[in-house]
Amino acid sequence: MNALCLPVLLMSGLQIFNAHPALYWGKVSTFDKPIMAMSQNEDDPPKGTTTVLGHTFDTTGYLRSSTGSDGEQADRGFPSWLTLPSDQDLTGGRSWHFFFAWAFVLNGVLYLLYDLLSGQLRFRVIPQRDEVHRFGASVWEHLTLRFPEGDESKRYNVIQKLTYAIVLFVLLPVQVLAGLAMSPAMDAVFPFLLTLFDGRKSARTVHFVVAALLVRSA
Repeated sequence: MNALCLPVLLMSGLQIFNAHPALYWGKVSTFDKPIMAMSQNEDDPPKGTTTVLGHTFDTTGYLRSSTGSDGEQADRGFPSWLTLPSDQDLTGGRSWHFFFAWAFVLNGVLYLLYDLLSGQLRFRVIPQRDEVHRFGASVWEHLTLRFPEGDESKRYNVIQKLTYAIVLFVLLPVQVLAGLAMSPAMDAVFPFLLTLFDGRKSARTVHFVVAALLVRSA
């Protein structure tokens, strides 16, 4: 279920992001001081640039100015092959995103309930004390490409357990809360969400960054 939901959520999320390819912090969009922004100039052919924390990079052919299926440069944030739907369609992107977001959350809740009730969570995700003491040795084994063999290779090591614990108990809850904070209806019912993220624009930025971390951890 996660293998199905995550690619759809990523691609539909990038479709939504393309409607305004920039990130800010706070309650309003500070257009002159974005944390990250994509733009395209008026050159012929046009060039795409991406600015991150004041540093600008030429991303022509990839971000903001990408090559379409017809071979022409298209003015888009992320290219069409990476978004769902492939055409610029904010409404369609939101429909895909919201449906699979709830499917992903429901699947995660069922997973946690099963692991809690079966007692497997502490063995699958929570490192034991002796494993924590071997953290440095485990890091060294990875750096030197010496991986466990036999029965030990069938169990998560301390690095894997810590990674899954961070994903399950930090990244995913933050991602869900940030997604809810971007909804005016949810903010009306749970106003603490905007306080938690210092504004809807901040929640959008957190949602984007955590999505990138989830892709990296996967």
